[in-house]
Amino acid sequence: MKKLTCIAATIGFSLLATAGLAQTNISIATAYQDTNFHTQNIAQFAADVEKTTDGEVTFTLHTGASLLKMPEIMRGVQTGQVQVGEILLSAYGQESPFFEVDGIPFLSQGQKTAWQVYELTLPHISARLEEKGLMPLFSVPWPGQGLYAQKEITSTSDYEGVKFRAYNALTARFAELMGAVPTTVQSAEVPQAFATGVVSAMITSAATGNYTKAWDFTSHYYDVNAMNNKNMVIMNADAFNGLSEAHQAAILAAAAKAEARGWIMSNDVQSELTANLIANGMTVDAPNDALMTELKDIGATMVQEWLAKAGDEGAAFYEAYQALE
Repeated sequence: MKKLTCIAATIGFSLLATAGLAQTNISIATAYQDTNFHTQNIAQFAADVEKTTDGEVTFTLHTGASLLKMPEIMRGVQTGQVQVGEILLSAYGQESPFFEVDGIPFLSQGQKTAWQVYELTLPHISARLEEKGLMPLFSVPWPGQGLYAQKEITSTSDYEGVKFRAYNALTARFAELMGAVPTTVQSAEVPQAFATGVVSAMITSAATGNYTKAWDFTSHYYDVNAMNNKNMVIMNADAFNGLSEAHQAAILAAAAKAEARGWIMSNDVQSELTANLIANGMTVDAPNDALMTELKDIGATMVQEWLAKAGDEGAAFYEAYQALE
């Protein structure tokens, strides 16, 4: 689903005279492959804007970390290297504790609580982005995260000393609390990391398990539904403000559609891609009660650690979160 109009390989925001018409081309960077449902949703967002604007706004979509790797994308959008980018919010916890709330195990669990957490934290996230000259367009969760291993897992002690793939500070801390040894590996690099022995276990969604063909390097998947991390598509505020009001409205309308569509897509792929792990020979199981208790205890510890650094605003969020039905 690689999109769309390639006007110049790395020149993002440009105005072209085409038959007397000013045409705006916007570059988008994402770290995920074309087959990823997040990427497909972004491509549809771009297509919707192009259609609404009769081609006056077009897009160049750089997928699979082909232009910027995931840790580089926020800075790339901020500096105008690209005008739009997709980030994993929880990877930017150093920017604000509210960026990583949905990555705390068993806090944002399932789509209902993931949406509630999103609503409670979005004002904080938007304010921090605004300080950096950025604005949120839309956010979409990953399906629930599960544990991958090369053997049967009955207790967190089975991960003792195991090289564990982390993708942000929270998954690194999660690994540490299990006794594992965390190593940061980006999604596109997962197969190579397993093949070379850099890591031998991970926590991620069934979706990422499929996109990376986890059956080639792990044998067991435990559907613990630990968290629903969210990706967010952000835009350079100056680039947005430089557009006409009509074009701004088209982008915001398409973004609202993309957010609603993306949450549905995330929900729909969960069972389908979990079944595909089984079809490819993996053992897919629910965790035993003892393992689940240990994991939730780790989650409770990480909540307290988050609150210790999130201050009064974090305490107010958590009080509101606990009041949710």
